[in-house]
Amino acid sequence: MAFTSINFLIFALAAMILYYCVPLNWRWLVLLVASYAFYLISSPKTFVFILATTIVTFFGGKQIGAYNSTYKAYMDEHKKELSSQERKAAKAANQKKKRKIVAIVLIIDFGILAVLKYFRYYLQAMGLFDTGMLLIPLGISFYTFQSAAYIIDLYRSKMDADTNIAKFALFTSFFPQIIQGPIPRHNELAKQLYEGHRFEFNNLTSGAQLFLWGFFKKLIIADRIAIPCAQIFDNYTDYSGGIVFASFVFYTIQIYADFSGGIDIARGVAKCLGINMPLNFMRPYFAESLSEFWRRWHMSLSFWCRDYIFYPIAISKFFGRLGTSLRKTLGNHVGQLFPVIVAQFATFITIGIWHGAEFKYVAYGLYNGTIIVLGLLLEPLFVKWAEKLHINRRSNGWKYFGIVRTFVIVSFGRAFPKAASFSVAVSMIISVFRPGHGPSFADAIMDIGMSDIDYMILIGACIVWFLISLYEEKYFKKNGGDGTESFREMLGNKPATLRWTILLLGFAAVLALGVYGPGYDASAFIYRGF
Repeated sequence: MAFTSINFLIFALAAMILYYCVPLNWRWLVLLVASYAFYLISSPKTFVFILATTIVTFFGGKQIGAYNSTYKAYMDEHKKELSSQERKAAKAANQKKKRKIVAIVLIIDFGILAVLKYFRYYLQAMGLFDTGMLLIPLGISFYTFQSAAYIIDLYRSKMDADTNIAKFALFTSFFPQIIQGPIPRHNELAKQLYEGHRFEFNNLTSGAQLFLWGFFKKLIIADRIAIPCAQIFDNYTDYSGGIVFASFVFYTIQIYADFSGGIDIARGVAKCLGINMPLNFMRPYFAESLSEFWRRWHMSLSFWCRDYIFYPIAISKFFGRLGTSLRKTLGNHVGQLFPVIVAQFATFITIGIWHGAEFKYVAYGLYNGTIIVLGLLLEPLFVKWAEKLHINRRSNGWKYFGIVRTFVIVSFGRAFPKAASFSVAVSMIISVFRPGHGPSFADAIMDIGMSDIDYMILIGACIVWFLISLYEEKYFKKNGGDGTESFREMLGNKPATLRWTILLLGFAAVLALGVYGPGYDASAFIYRGF
């Protein structure tokens, strides 16, 4: 049951109506029933796996919570009479017990993910079973990472453990975000799910705007530009380098419109229920560097990797000491950056593997990690060049150069996850720089699946998207926050007649201009497969 299907619209509307009809204290139960019903309808054969992850994580978390409570009570009672060494020993003993539970839970949770998503093809190659016997559960990467964050935060004593398994089951299966995220933390989402929300008309209108905006990006932009994008990727040897690079740009636009559109739909449904889900995108194509891009793109995954992979490695004593020892041979700059370099590569390899088991996804992570690490290593050289060439790195010209440069780097990187294989991605990238062959750029661009009208609609929709994003970016730069609410807030201050006219025009545009061609699945979101 995909977000852009009629069935989902009916399902979401029914869930909202039922949610506001039951008593406040029982509204979380409606969400749980709706979430499990959604999962059973969408992926009935794999329901047992999300259930297993939920049960293992809940009881593991409950045990860690008990250890935390016992330790806190013991320290409160005996803190004054314990020496510093005794306090350290008590803490170490408690941490050791918690680590055992964390290890068991993470091995089981990530073990399920690894077998179903990564090792299934290798097991088939060894003749152990047919891959058809094991289906990839809906949203497995999302709910596994979400559960892992919960158990690690409990280990770090950042919160109290859930004591109601039914409520925790809702946290791991909330239906708007189970398909493609975001990956919320327990302290961001759980309380909102567990407490009932009263009906507020502002939540309904704000959620409807997000919902409609998601449909606009998905059906008018992403699904339209997907047609020429697929045509070029599938037949790249027939085209010149300019057309191949154009396909990279097409996919860069497509995946952002597709993924952020799906997230907007999910956040819109949640907002109608009074629930604020975390932001997952903050206008990433306005980023001036690749590292800034990853702070703006798929933010819930980027921040997950930052908190649970990057920071633990970057500040670890082991890599710190190793970096210090390397200063003698590699120099102070490299030695000082060594823990950060290791952390960056570990982070981006994880991001690559998160997307899939094939090497092309690992290469995608290595591509991004390598460019960011090279930027760190060469930063002193860049500063010297800028001084010699009298470049003002704070000027608007340098800023715009950084945005274009980052967009081009990101676009080339998109070849890895989109291409059929790693070798195809490399061949496509190389072909961009070869002498032209085949039809001219103008002829080829008009013969790859879109008519003149399609191009006009696509360009017009992208202009609307860009102008709204530019408004929000300027608001963000001027007023702080994230800027994402500024356009809707501005719209909310306009007369009701104007607001509803814009909403109805948007709705009509989605109906009239969305891609609904025969044989084309307009509901298949790219990140649904992850």
